[in-house]
Amino acid sequence: MKKLIPVYVRVPVIFALVFAALEYFIDSGDRPAFIKYPLVSLFLAVFLFIQIAIEIVIMAIDRVTYNLLTDEQKAKLAEVEELGIADSAWFKKLKGYFVKTRPVAEEGEITLHHNYDGIQELDNVLPPWWVKLFYLTIIFGLVYLVRFHIMGDKNQKQEFEQEMADAKLAVEEYKKTAKDLIDEKTVTLLTDPADLAKGKEVFTANCIPCHRADAGGAIGPNLTDQYWLLGGGIKNVFHTITNGGRDGKGMVAWKGTLKPSEIQAVASYVLSLQGTNPKDAKEPQGDLWKEDAATAATPAK
Repeated sequence: MKKLIPVYVRVPVIFALVFAALEYFIDSGDRPAFIKYPLVSLFLAVFLFIQIAIEIVIMAIDRVTYNLLTDEQKAKLAEVEELGIADSAWFKKLKGYFVKTRPVAEEGEITLHHNYDGIQELDNVLPPWWVKLFYLTIIFGLVYLVRFHIMGDKNQKQEFEQEMADAKLAVEEYKKTAKDLIDEKTVTLLTDPADLAKGKEVFTANCIPCHRADAGGAIGPNLTDQYWLLGGGIKNVFHTITNGGRDGKGMVAWKGTLKPSEIQAVASYVLSLQGTNPKDAKEPQGDLWKEDAATAATPAK
């Protein structure tokens, strides 16, 4: 039996839509999903097989059904199949939803008897789609009027400003918990034993060659006294570790090696060693640092 869409079009189109949907919804990076994930290729092969099987079954059912028809039914079916798409009932119904024209033979009934050099004017009605759209705009206008001018709801500009303000607050809240977004302005002193243990690990792995295991100082200065070359306190120590010491002779910058959270941990661990007085510690270097209440960082729990 005649189908609106031929099988040689229907099968490839449905398969292409499923394939495109899989590629869109499956995150496979820079490689196609059916290559990166073998299960996707297997699914596509099975889906194509089922498609073809369904079409074969439908064709077989059509043949059996056609053979069961009487000669009169076959003749009627042939007449229906000879009709084009424009002559089908569903197409006429769909066309009537968008346009409403009168046949040429009935133009005499809608002539307005205005003659302009032999050109006659017809009283055709407006297209149904245009009329429905016009009514829809009236309904939209009423809803808009009530919502924004009577009820006083927020307009687009006010909604945008509110969303931007909410987003700014959300970013600030996120920064409070995102450890690797801290910098020397927002860093706080860590006092939790777990954080200090993590700082000790970083110190042991990177700082012992210059500062000794007890931080008493070797090539680098003694970190256990109250004298600092570039300022003490969590913010100054964080800045020094991040960006390095004095040009040409100071410590290298660790921002390319350590994460901000690791720098915070090791800086807090170094400050926890204040006053430990290791044996054979290096002589004090720099200036005496005393952190007053205005500059003291609030310890992070």
